[in-house]
Amino acid sequence: MYLDNKLVFLAGATGSVGAAITEYILSNYPKTKIRAVYRHIKPFINHNRIEYVNGDLRISDDCRRMVKGCDCAIMAASHSGGSKIMTSEPWRFINDNIIMNSQMLEAFYFENVKRVIYIGTATVYQEFEGYIREDEIDMNKNPHSAYFGVAWISRFIEKLCQFWHDKTGMETIIVRAANIFGPYANFSPERSYFIPAIIKKATDKMDPFEVWGSPDVTRDVIYCEDFAKAILMMLDNKNIKFEIFNIGSGLKTTVGEVVNWALKYAGHKPSKINYDLSKPTTIKFRALDISKIRKIIGWQPQNTIEAGIKKTVEWYIKNKDNWKK
Repeated sequence: MYLDNKLVFLAGATGSVGAAITEYILSNYPKTKIRAVYRHIKPFINHNRIEYVNGDLRISDDCRRMVKGCDCAIMAASHSGGSKIMTSEPWRFINDNIIMNSQMLEAFYFENVKRVIYIGTATVYQEFEGYIREDEIDMNKNPHSAYFGVAWISRFIEKLCQFWHDKTGMETIIVRAANIFGPYANFSPERSYFIPAIIKKATDKMDPFEVWGSPDVTRDVIYCEDFAKAILMMLDNKNIKFEIFNIGSGLKTTVGEVVNWALKYAGHKPSKINYDLSKPTTIKFRALDISKIRKIIGWQPQNTIEAGIKKTVEWYIKNKDNWKK
């Protein structure tokens, strides 16, 4: 395998996606080492194949120091949040994400990092009905207004990845990710994505059970373990030099279904469920066509959405007293 005896630089190692990637490498790539970057959140996965480094990805010298000696990289660091912050304070996602990713790409080149995966977002797409393929993006049309800022940032970073590939030969793979959920997420209803927020309310036995938005809002969501497997399969495929992939479940999941599954596995039967239509929401429907990654890499999700929610609820119940994020 390409990753045998390689040192992987992992930005965003203490985020939920970074943690899933770390655990997947440790379980499936016994000859691969990780240099894991953290800043504010202290490391919580310990292993002799992980080297943790602390630094600020917005500072060029820190980026160069941290990536030095790495063979390949995964850019999983981002400043992100759920619908409430996306609606009330959308500017919080602008500068840090631009600066971090720009500095990292430059550092990868100067420190001779050969292969890079940028984990972006499916919000880059314009408004559409049904499923959308990677080549159906229309840069002449704006993304949905709810994601205007963060989506244009991700579009810009995608072009930076292409620039570094075209000008230097750096192998870059761009991921347009659906909504990822699982253990190690931020479960605070004020800051989290909708699935962790619902799970926290279910395990806290909220009654009446309050949900932001309509039960009919539909999303493409994916369990973190399946997402991590896709990332590592792409990184391990040395035949890919530059490519863009959607990564999602390829399924339609409603908020109402998530609520029902979260309540089921939390063992909670509230007297009433209130869907508050006045609370911040974004778009009603978005789904990804994942046929490209299935064809080129042979990946497909192994967990149903219900199974992923069951695992996440069980993890949170076990760890909620110690997990403060």
